[in-house]
Amino acid sequence: MKSIFFILVNICFCAVSLLAQTSTIGVADFEQKMSMPSIQLLDVRTAGEYKVAHLQKSLQADWLDQKQFADRIQHLDKKIPVLLYCASGIRSGEAMKWMNAEGFTVLANLKGGLTAWKLAGKPLVSVNEPVQMLVKDFNAKVSAGTVLVDIGAEWCPPCKKMEPVLQQLQKELGAAFTLLKVDGGIDIEMMKYLQSQGLPTFIVYKNGKETWRKQGIVSYELLKAAVIK
Repeated sequence: MKSIFFILVNICFCAVSLLAQTSTIGVADFEQKMSMPSIQLLDVRTAGEYKVAHLQKSLQADWLDQKQFADRIQHLDKKIPVLLYCASGIRSGEAMKWMNAEGFTVLANLKGGLTAWKLAGKPLVSVNEPVQMLVKDFNAKVSAGTVLVDIGAEWCPPCKKMEPVLQQLQKELGAAFTLLKVDGGIDIEMMKYLQSQGLPTFIVYKNGKETWRKQGIVSYELLKAAVIK
Protein backbone atom coordinates (compact mmCIF):
# COMPACT_ATOMS: atom_id res chain seq x y z
CA MET A 1 0.00 0.00 0.00
CA LYS A 2 2.82 2.39 0.88
CA SER A 3 4.50 1.85 -2.48
CA ILE A 4 1.25 2.61 -4.29
CA PHE A 5 0.84 5.76 -2.21
CA PHE A 6 4.34 7.02 -3.08
CA ILE A 7 3.78 6.26 -6.77
CA LEU A 8 0.58 8.32 -6.74
CA VAL A 9 2.37 11.19 -4.96
CA ASN A 10 5.14 11.16 -7.57
CA ILE A 11 2.60 11.17 -10.39
CA CYS A 12 0.83 14.17 -8.87
CA PHE A 13 4.13 15.99 -8.35
CA CYS A 14 5.14 15.43 -11.97
CA ALA A 15 1.74 16.63 -13.20
CA VAL A 16 2.03 19.86 -11.19
CA SER A 17 5.58 20.38 -12.46
CA LEU A 18 4.39 20.08 -16.04
CA LEU A 19 1.60 22.57 -15.43
CA ALA A 20 3.87 25.13 -13.76
CA GLN A 21 5.82 26.83 -16.55
CA THR A 22 8.20 29.74 -16.17
CA SER A 23 10.36 31.23 -18.89
CA THR A 24 12.37 34.32 -19.79
CA ILE A 25 11.71 35.23 -23.40
CA GLY A 26 12.86 37.83 -25.91
CA VAL A 27 10.92 40.78 -27.29
CA ALA A 28 9.54 38.96 -30.36
CA ASP A 29 8.15 36.04 -28.35
CA PHE A 30 6.82 38.35 -25.65
CA GLU A 31 5.00 40.50 -28.22
CA GLN A 32 3.53 37.39 -29.82
CA LYS A 33 2.22 36.12 -26.49
CA MET A 34 0.69 39.55 -25.79
CA SER A 35 -1.65 38.97 -28.74
CA MET A 36 -3.07 35.80 -27.18
CA PRO A 37 -6.78 36.09 -26.25
CA SER A 38 -6.33 35.10 -22.61
CA ILE A 39 -3.28 36.62 -20.94
CA GLN A 40 -2.59 38.90 -18.00
CA LEU A 41 0.06 41.57 -18.58
CA LEU A 42 1.80 42.76 -15.42
CA ASP A 43 4.15 45.72 -14.93
CA VAL A 44 6.07 45.20 -11.68
CA ARG A 45 7.66 48.67 -11.59
CA THR A 46 6.61 51.56 -9.37
CA ALA A 47 3.51 53.62 -10.10
CA GLY A 48 5.77 56.55 -11.02
CA GLU A 49 7.63 54.51 -13.61
CA TYR A 50 4.35 53.17 -14.96
CA LYS A 51 2.93 56.67 -15.40
CA VAL A 52 5.85 57.73 -17.60
CA ALA A 53 5.42 54.85 -20.07
CA HIS A 54 4.05 51.31 -20.06
CA LEU A 55 2.78 48.53 -22.30
CA GLN A 56 -0.81 48.85 -23.42
CA LYS A 57 -3.44 47.16 -21.22
CA SER A 58 -0.89 46.22 -18.55
CA LEU A 59 -1.75 46.07 -14.85
CA GLN A 60 0.70 47.37 -12.25
CA ALA A 61 1.94 46.00 -8.94
CA ASP A 62 5.15 47.31 -7.38
CA TRP A 63 7.52 44.39 -6.69
CA LEU A 64 9.57 46.60 -4.35
CA ASP A 65 6.51 47.08 -2.14
CA GLN A 66 5.90 43.52 -1.02
CA LYS A 67 2.66 44.27 0.82
CA GLN A 68 1.15 46.05 -2.17
CA PHE A 69 2.41 43.40 -4.58
CA ALA A 70 0.95 40.49 -2.61
CA ASP A 71 -2.35 42.34 -2.17
CA ARG A 72 -2.76 43.09 -5.88
CA ILE A 73 -1.53 39.74 -7.16
CA GLN A 74 -4.21 37.87 -5.23
CA HIS A 75 -6.76 39.31 -7.65
CA LEU A 76 -5.13 37.73 -10.71
CA ASP A 77 -6.23 34.35 -12.05
CA LYS A 78 -3.57 31.73 -11.34
CA LYS A 79 -4.79 29.58 -14.23
CA ILE A 80 -4.38 32.27 -16.90
CA PRO A 81 -0.85 33.00 -18.26
CA VAL A 82 0.90 36.06 -16.83
CA LEU A 83 3.44 38.09 -18.80
CA LEU A 84 5.72 40.15 -16.56
CA TYR A 85 8.07 43.02 -17.29
CA CYS A 86 10.06 45.76 -15.58
CA ALA A 87 12.81 48.15 -16.69
CA SER A 88 15.56 45.55 -17.20
CA GLY A 89 14.01 42.15 -16.47
CA ILE A 90 15.54 41.73 -13.01
CA ARG A 91 12.58 42.71 -10.82
CA SER A 92 10.13 40.87 -13.04
CA GLY A 93 12.36 37.79 -12.91
CA GLU A 94 12.26 37.83 -9.12
CA ALA A 95 8.52 38.43 -9.16
CA MET A 96 8.06 35.50 -11.54
CA LYS A 97 9.82 33.12 -9.14
CA TRP A 98 7.68 34.33 -6.25
CA MET A 99 4.45 33.98 -8.23
CA ASN A 100 5.47 30.49 -9.35
CA ALA A 101 5.85 29.48 -5.71
CA GLU A 102 2.39 30.96 -5.04
CA GLY A 103 0.76 28.63 -7.58
CA PHE A 104 0.62 30.59 -10.84
CA THR A 105 0.87 27.98 -13.57
CA VAL A 106 2.22 29.83 -16.65
CA LEU A 107 4.59 32.80 -16.32
CA ALA A 108 6.85 34.55 -18.82
CA ASN A 109 9.36 37.32 -18.12
CA LEU A 110 10.49 39.88 -20.73
CA LYS A 111 14.24 39.48 -21.18
CA GLY A 112 15.93 42.87 -20.91
CA GLY A 113 12.68 44.50 -19.84
CA LEU A 114 11.43 47.72 -21.37
CA THR A 115 14.99 48.65 -22.27
CA ALA A 116 15.09 45.79 -24.76
CA TRP A 117 11.53 46.57 -25.84
CA LYS A 118 12.41 50.19 -26.69
CA LEU A 119 15.64 49.20 -28.42
CA ALA A 120 13.55 46.95 -30.67
CA GLY A 121 11.43 49.97 -31.60
CA LYS A 122 8.25 48.57 -30.05
CA PRO A 123 5.39 50.88 -29.00
CA LEU A 124 4.73 52.16 -25.49
CA VAL A 125 1.84 54.07 -23.99
CA SER A 126 3.24 57.42 -22.87
CA VAL A 127 1.26 59.49 -20.39
CA ASN A 128 1.36 63.27 -20.64
CA GLU A 129 1.24 65.19 -17.39
CA PRO A 130 -2.44 64.83 -16.41
CA VAL A 131 -4.66 67.52 -14.96
CA GLN A 132 -5.43 66.69 -11.33
CA MET A 133 -8.86 67.01 -9.76
CA LEU A 134 -9.13 70.09 -7.53
CA VAL A 135 -10.35 69.78 -3.95
CA LYS A 136 -12.88 72.59 -4.47
CA ASP A 137 -14.32 70.81 -7.51
CA PHE A 138 -14.53 67.55 -5.58
CA ASN A 139 -16.38 69.21 -2.68
CA ALA A 140 -18.82 70.82 -5.11
CA LYS A 141 -19.60 67.44 -6.69
CA VAL A 142 -20.30 65.69 -3.36
CA SER A 143 -22.24 68.60 -1.83
CA ALA A 144 -25.72 67.40 -2.80
CA GLY A 145 -27.43 64.02 -3.00
CA THR A 146 -25.79 60.61 -2.65
CA VAL A 147 -22.34 60.26 -4.19
CA LEU A 148 -20.24 57.10 -4.31
CA VAL A 149 -16.57 57.98 -4.66
CA ASP A 150 -14.45 55.30 -6.32
CA ILE A 151 -10.73 55.84 -5.70
CA GLY A 152 -8.94 53.51 -8.11
CA ALA A 153 -6.76 53.25 -11.20
CA GLU A 154 -6.78 51.42 -14.53
CA TRP A 155 -3.57 49.57 -13.64
CA CYS A 156 -4.86 48.32 -10.26
CA PRO A 157 -5.96 44.62 -10.39
CA PRO A 158 -8.53 44.78 -7.54
CA CYS A 159 -9.93 48.01 -9.04
CA LYS A 160 -10.50 46.21 -12.34
CA LYS A 161 -12.19 43.41 -10.45
CA MET A 162 -14.66 45.89 -8.93
CA GLU A 163 -15.72 47.40 -12.27
CA PRO A 164 -18.52 44.86 -12.97
CA VAL A 165 -19.87 45.45 -9.44
CA LEU A 166 -20.01 49.22 -10.01
CA GLN A 167 -21.66 48.73 -13.40
CA GLN A 168 -24.30 46.47 -11.86
CA LEU A 169 -24.93 49.02 -9.12
CA GLN A 170 -25.40 51.83 -11.64
CA LYS A 171 -27.73 49.68 -13.70
CA GLU A 172 -29.94 48.76 -10.73
CA LEU A 173 -30.00 52.03 -8.80
CA GLY A 174 -29.78 54.42 -11.71
CA ALA A 175 -30.20 58.07 -10.69
CA ALA A 176 -30.40 57.21 -6.98
CA PHE A 177 -26.70 58.03 -6.69
CA THR A 178 -23.80 59.56 -8.58
CA LEU A 179 -20.54 57.70 -9.18
CA LEU A 180 -17.47 59.94 -8.87
CA LYS A 181 -14.11 58.46 -9.85
CA VAL A 182 -10.82 59.65 -8.35
CA ASP A 183 -7.67 58.37 -10.07
CA GLY A 184 -5.27 57.08 -7.42
CA GLY A 185 -2.32 57.39 -9.77
CA ILE A 186 -3.08 60.93 -10.95
CA ASP A 187 -5.12 62.80 -8.35
CA ILE A 188 -2.37 62.88 -5.72
CA GLU A 189 -3.73 65.96 -3.91
CA MET A 190 -7.13 64.30 -3.64
CA MET A 191 -5.52 61.17 -2.24
CA LYS A 192 -3.94 63.29 0.50
CA TYR A 193 -7.16 65.23 1.11
CA LEU A 194 -9.22 62.05 1.42
CA GLN A 195 -6.46 60.29 3.40
CA SER A 196 -6.71 57.30 1.11
CA GLN A 197 -4.08 54.67 1.93
CA GLY A 198 -4.82 52.01 -0.69
CA LEU A 199 -6.67 51.13 -3.87
CA PRO A 200 -9.48 50.72 -4.36
CA THR A 201 -11.21 52.81 -1.68
CA PHE A 202 -14.94 53.54 -1.72
CA ILE A 203 -16.52 56.46 0.12
CA VAL A 204 -20.21 57.38 0.31
CA TYR A 205 -21.24 61.02 0.74
CA LYS A 206 -24.73 62.19 1.67
CA ASN A 207 -25.23 65.90 1.00
CA GLY A 208 -21.55 66.64 1.49
CA LYS A 209 -20.97 64.48 4.55
CA GLU A 210 -19.01 61.21 4.53
CA THR A 211 -21.25 58.40 5.82
CA TRP A 212 -19.31 55.25 4.88
CA ARG A 213 -15.86 54.15 3.75
CA LYS A 214 -14.26 50.84 2.81
CA GLN A 215 -10.87 49.91 1.33
CA GLY A 216 -10.34 46.88 -0.88
CA ILE A 217 -12.75 44.48 -2.56
CA VAL A 218 -16.37 45.10 -1.52
CA SER A 219 -19.34 42.83 -2.19
CA TYR A 220 -22.23 44.11 -4.26
CA GLU A 221 -24.62 43.72 -1.34
CA LEU A 222 -22.44 45.73 1.05
CA LEU A 223 -21.85 48.51 -1.46
CA LYS A 224 -25.53 48.74 -2.32
CA ALA A 225 -26.50 48.88 1.36
CA ALA A 226 -24.03 51.72 1.96
CA VAL A 227 -25.44 53.71 -0.96
CA ILE A 228 -29.15 53.37 -0.19
CA LYS A 229 -28.85 53.57 3.62
